[in-house]
Amino acid sequence: MPIEPKEAGLLYPPGPDTRVVELRVHGVMGTRPEALVSAVAAVDVAGDGVGRIVQPADRLLRPAPGPVLRAEGQSIPRIVEGYSWGGMTSGGAAKAAWALLFPFSLANVAHWMLPPIPSGHRLAGCLGLAARTLLRLAAVLLTVLLVTQAAVVSLDLVAAQCLAPGSPCLTVVPDWLRATYLVRPAIGLVPVLLLIYVLHRISCVAWEVDGTANPPPTPPNTRVALPGTNLVADPDTPTLRALHLVAALATVALLPLGGPLKMPSAPVPAALWALALILLAVVLLGVLLLDDPRGATPSRAGRWVRAALGPWTRRVLFAVGGLLVAAAAASRDPLELTGTTATVEAIAAVLIVVVVVFSLLLIPAAVIARHEWRGRPRELRPWAGGWMAAPVVAVAALLGGGFGAGLGYAVRQLLGSSGMTVPPGYEPVTLLWGAGAVLGLVVAVVVAPFVLVRLRRTESAEATLLGSPVRSWRMASWQRRHLHHVVLACAGVLSVGAVVALYLRFTTVPTWLTPLSTVGVLALGALAGGLLRAVYNAARAPESARQLGVLADLACFWPREAHPIVPPCYAVKVAPELAARTATHLRDPGTRVVLVGESHGSLLVAVAAARLLNSLNEPERRRIGIVTVGSQLQWAYTRAFPAVLPFSALGTLAGELGTRWRSLCRGTDPLGGAVTTWRRQVFDDSLLGMGLRPDGTPGPLSAAARSPHGALVLGLDHWLPDPPREPVPGRRWTPGLQRHGNYAADPEWDRAIAMAAGFDPAEPATLHVAR
Repeated sequence: MPIEPKEAGLLYPPGPDTRVVELRVHGVMGTRPEALVSAVAAVDVAGDGVGRIVQPADRLLRPAPGPVLRAEGQSIPRIVEGYSWGGMTSGGAAKAAWALLFPFSLANVAHWMLPPIPSGHRLAGCLGLAARTLLRLAAVLLTVLLVTQAAVVSLDLVAAQCLAPGSPCLTVVPDWLRATYLVRPAIGLVPVLLLIYVLHRISCVAWEVDGTANPPPTPPNTRVALPGTNLVADPDTPTLRALHLVAALATVALLPLGGPLKMPSAPVPAALWALALILLAVVLLGVLLLDDPRGATPSRAGRWVRAALGPWTRRVLFAVGGLLVAAAAASRDPLELTGTTATVEAIAAVLIVVVVVFSLLLIPAAVIARHEWRGRPRELRPWAGGWMAAPVVAVAALLGGGFGAGLGYAVRQLLGSSGMTVPPGYEPVTLLWGAGAVLGLVVAVVVAPFVLVRLRRTESAEATLLGSPVRSWRMASWQRRHLHHVVLACAGVLSVGAVVALYLRFTTVPTWLTPLSTVGVLALGALAGGLLRAVYNAARAPESARQLGVLADLACFWPREAHPIVPPCYAVKVAPELAARTATHLRDPGTRVVLVGESHGSLLVAVAAARLLNSLNEPERRRIGIVTVGSQLQWAYTRAFPAVLPFSALGTLAGELGTRWRSLCRGTDPLGGAVTTWRRQVFDDSLLGMGLRPDGTPGPLSAAARSPHGALVLGLDHWLPDPPREPVPGRRWTPGLQRHGNYAADPEWDRAIAMAAGFDPAEPATLHVAR
């Protein structure tokens, strides 16, 4: 039975007006526009300066045409464009400082890692609702913990202890100034209020979108038909942001009053203490009830909560919180005792309980969701059986607590006063991180040699078939297979250490554990100091900012959901603008557009292609194709985010595009791997395997075909030889192992572009060289 053109991805032969637009999207670390379009110079041709559409430029900085595409026995005009989004995540001190909010970002990412909710399953819907609620509660506790730990430094260490009358710390400050009314409370509280203001400013940043911002609403944590359909901005973000900041203000108001666990004896402070607790309880109740507007029951509590927490209500809450902080500071002068110790320990205890309950609640939710991936090979199933959100939240909590403790110890050391004390709860934290550092070092020293020896002795028929070093191939494969195991192991070790540290908080720490506590102090000080230094260097050197921006690039892909105080999501801007630019090109009936995503950019390309398939008519849809390069779609994204990017959605996308989806990969690439094939094996010098067929269904594939330049094409995946076989006339030569770089220099790049455009990649029989 002949294959229909749509199923095969084929189009009619090119005509005299046919041209190909190759629209590239880079990955992390803010690739320069010139490198993105493989040119010496690049110039903007569209965009708003934040999301930039660039093309190669000539000597007069005018857009220049790209190299012709050799296919169908002729040369076809090609325009090379690139979408540069690196400016959204790197560059400048403000964006570099986003790395300090990494625990917040992890808590927000955990929302998108929740297992899918099967359609019509009431218990799964209730579990999903409860999991999202606990995530929001953990997120607001992280915000309050950060603010309280900042108060430990400014209000407790500096104002209450270092600047106390008669203290030997900072002797340049006279005693009369230390005893002046409101001086010490102001010194202690103003930095904390400035921190809350900075958090507010960060949470208000949002990128303007040139195009349709969001697809139609989709319920959260439900399996979608195409990748990223439910990747939308939450309209409740302003309300959730206000609740976080008011909770921070209420907590700060409690600190001068002795903390939330002890009521002051004087009537005025006692009244302020009660009002602050009531405000905090109201805010936490709002956080618990404010579920996603497309959630399980949006017409119940969520509707009246949103109505009650309108703009004017939020302004009143802000005003009440600010007045409570000012009144609490004025009522407790002279500042002799603060409640930072009790508050930090109370918040940490509640956060631990929330994380444990969330982890336990996620187990039945993941078990129910298993039927979504039942029957798939192990390498295609979600990480940790769909339970991966739990260790991510645990790591976020441990990082949040560890960074605050490290900052406290570092500031105490800088002030140089041995009589100053940090909260007693910090000592178990240092013990935890000290044990983790020692255990990590032991594992690295003992296990690493065994792993290296095993990788050296292991053979790989695939590597031999492509002429690649076996050791590099096996090492890259090991890293892709076991990255989540490393994360699980680290989270498990730190979680067990947290339990032991919590036990030691109420007992006497044995003397033989003192060295571990010392190592923990050094490790936490290095963590806090190193991160602050990295932010400082990034503010001075743009290249450092690009390196630090890797964290933001990966974490800020996801819209604000569980935590509103995270850097703005760039995906909700990049994907719509990519789709809009593609639609603009497709207005010309002779234009075919190939979206090319390198590394992390392949995820953006897949989401943009899904939106195009949902909005274009059939003739236009058949003139788009995608090429994923060094992609993490299969081994990372579909397994870490089973509800947003399920593997079944990749099958649907492949069925819509047919053979107009190509993927370039190398076995030596530790970051990028196969996208549409799995269970590969070599038999009789032929590469075989399972994979997605042109109709999107999984099944056995025909033996891989050898391309003219040595690549093996198995299904939709093109396995490139690494190192390259030999120089190709007219192309840039890159000798040696390439791993995750220089994909565009490989001659297989043009063949993949031609096939994604719906052409036969056969080159002309005779090449005419201009002289």
